[in-house]
Amino acid sequence: MSDIPERWGRASVYPDMWADPDEDPRDSDGPAPQGELATLQDFLHNYRLTLRMKCEGLDAEQLARRSVPPSTMSLLGLVRHLAEVERDWRNWLRPDDRAPSLYDPDDGDFEGAAAEQALVDGAFADLAREQAATDAVLTGFTDLGAEVMDDGTSARELWVHRVEEYARHCGHADLLRERIDGRVGQ
Repeated sequence: MSDIPERWGRASVYPDMWADPDEDPRDSDGPAPQGELATLQDFLHNYRLTLRMKCEGLDAEQLARRSVPPSTMSLLGLVRHLAEVERDWRNWLRPDDRAPSLYDPDDGDFEGAAAEQALVDGAFADLAREQAATDAVLTGFTDLGAEVMDDGTSARELWVHRVEEYARHCGHADLLRERIDGRVGQ
């Protein structure tokens, strides 16, 4: 008997995909976004949706399950981490109006990710709220080349960094999900 789950995929058209193309909410038959900002927003939206998809159908214990020792990473920890990161970006943009940390600053986003439904619900609510708040601030900068931080960081750089952050963590989520129940896919 092994605690390693058997690999499986829900998609039937392309078994290495998370969802069949006609059922994938990230894909649309509509026109591609026009313009740089719309493209960045579309990529960010799809990576955010990918993270939620990787968490779907799991209970609190599964979401809080750690990858492999000594790592403290879990899907719930990733959700909490990204909520904190969204808040950090907003704090960088508004240093005179800083919001306090959401979780214990000593790695609380991962260490505090316990198998409790209230923590799961709170983490997803935190993430949605922080995403909306940071989007609202960044969307206010219509010139992507504008320097929005004292160190010269541009609005474009923050949008790209957000896409990169979610993309990287969606890769972690792929591996975490496969370790939990064997489900694979893009």
